[in-house]
Amino acid sequence: MTARGGARRAFLRGGLAAVLAARGAVAASPPRRPVLGAIRWDAWQAPGTPTTRAVERSLSPAPWRHRLPFFAEVAPDGTVAIDGGRQEVMDREIELAVEAGLGFWAFVAYPRESPMSAGLRLYLASTQRRGLRFCMASELVQWGRAAQPSAELLRWHAELLAHPDHMRTPAGRPLYFLGFMTERLIAERWGGTDGLRDAVSAFRALAREAGAADPYLVVMARPDPGAGFVRAIGADALGAYTIADGRAADAPYSALAELAERRWDEMADTGVEVVPTAMAGWDRRPRVENPVPWEAWQRPGAGMDRFYHPGTAQEIAAHLRRCVDWVAARPSAAPAGAALVYAWNENDEGGWLVPTLPFDDSRLKTLRRALPR
Repeated sequence: MTARGGARRAFLRGGLAAVLAARGAVAASPPRRPVLGAIRWDAWQAPGTPTTRAVERSLSPAPWRHRLPFFAEVAPDGTVAIDGGRQEVMDREIELAVEAGLGFWAFVAYPRESPMSAGLRLYLASTQRRGLRFCMASELVQWGRAAQPSAELLRWHAELLAHPDHMRTPAGRPLYFLGFMTERLIAERWGGTDGLRDAVSAFRALAREAGAADPYLVVMARPDPGAGFVRAIGADALGAYTIADGRAADAPYSALAELAERRWDEMADTGVEVVPTAMAGWDRRPRVENPVPWEAWQRPGAGMDRFYHPGTAQEIAAHLRRCVDWVAARPSAAPAGAALVYAWNENDEGGWLVPTLPFDDSRLKTLRRALPR
């Protein structure tokens, strides 16, 4: 073979390699950008129920009426009525969430027929939900106990995991949050982490029987003992429902955002996978002034000095963008590719994105401009 012929063949081989590489680059799908979801605690979808009445009472005083959702009504005498249990309201909320760039809602999960599941039922009945997925965030107490697990609830949740609009990880696993757990609660109800691990295994089996992939189960807890719970019960990742310092007094929103952002790193430092939570706010004063029935420990007025000031729309959006960027920069620590925000509608606790009366949607509009496209 002449030198010229060898050079020609080398050139052709190089050209072929370049073509194949180019084809491979076209065929490879780009990495999915992180998906931001928002927690929904649906307390005002069942007018007349104790929960809806309690939230109406907490938001009725004049200082808190600016937190009322856009579909609330204020009578001339100051009486507040909140009825989110209408399909047109849910459809409008879905539209607003999609326009803002949210990818899913994490519904706080209750039994199928509970008034607290009315929001999820409305979402599932909507013909407008395309573009907005859902998942569930269950309190551990909803699972029952070792001697009497909540069989119907767990079967329903397993069926929902197979729903075509359920939020999934890039690997195709349905996302499921399990929170509000303590060592004492696990010991009392499940006889320890081994008992809860058996319940998690049984739930995974239910999901497979329902036609869903293996759930990606996220424990909502502080890094310690949360990371230990993740490992002990066979969960997949660590997350949080809220991140706030209950001792914070008259603190700026920036302090809340900084606390949350430190917590994401603390979670990752445990070595378990993470689904981080960003904070739209934290200010429980409406509930402190008018305690709600499910917080029997709260004495009226005790702790009115402990709160974070509301952030501006720009501050909140920037914090949420940093949460999404945190996930994008840590694919090994956050392989679910998802982040949460507290919350869509925890208005009386100070964390909300839903537009408020008369129709202040500045938080959503600013978020849309801040999120990566």
